[in-house]
Amino acid sequence: MSAAMSADRQPTSEAIRNAVTLRTMTPENLDAVMAIEQTAYSHPWSRGNFQDSLNPLFEAQCLWLGDELMGYFLAMHGFKEMHLLNITVAPARRGQGWAHMMLDALSLISRQQGAQWLWLEVRQSNARALQVYERYGFARISVRKDYYPADRQQREHAVVMSLKL
Repeated sequence: MSAAMSADRQPTSEAIRNAVTLRTMTPENLDAVMAIEQTAYSHPWSRGNFQDSLNPLFEAQCLWLGDELMGYFLAMHGFKEMHLLNITVAPARRGQGWAHMMLDALSLISRQQGAQWLWLEVRQSNARALQVYERYGFARISVRKDYYPADRQQREHAVVMSLKL
């Protein structure tokens, strides 16, 4: 699905990095998740999409700084692979390295579960995300034509990317 993210920089303060926690997404988190999702995207996921992802087939994690939701990601388990479906940083927190931190966490979780590859799709027009993914080590594999909804009942292509873990 979607994959908006911050620039490829580390969070500025070691103290802040140490205060951040990654916790499993729960139904109680969905109000905060939806508040970010709806401000981050022109075509956000629905609450139902998130609810459906809160099961053992998915890896759903929230990044917290105290009581502030900084971002979240959802990925689907596959045979020796993980498929990143959504990674989002709160718009007010973009450009601070949080997406990179979540990619690090997802890569570690994926390896621990035996995945050898991490896959994703990203809007072809999302140059910022494409740059971050490429800097992280993802390679462009192909294009899925008309994958994402766009304005005025149009569709947008997705770039398929993978990372060898």
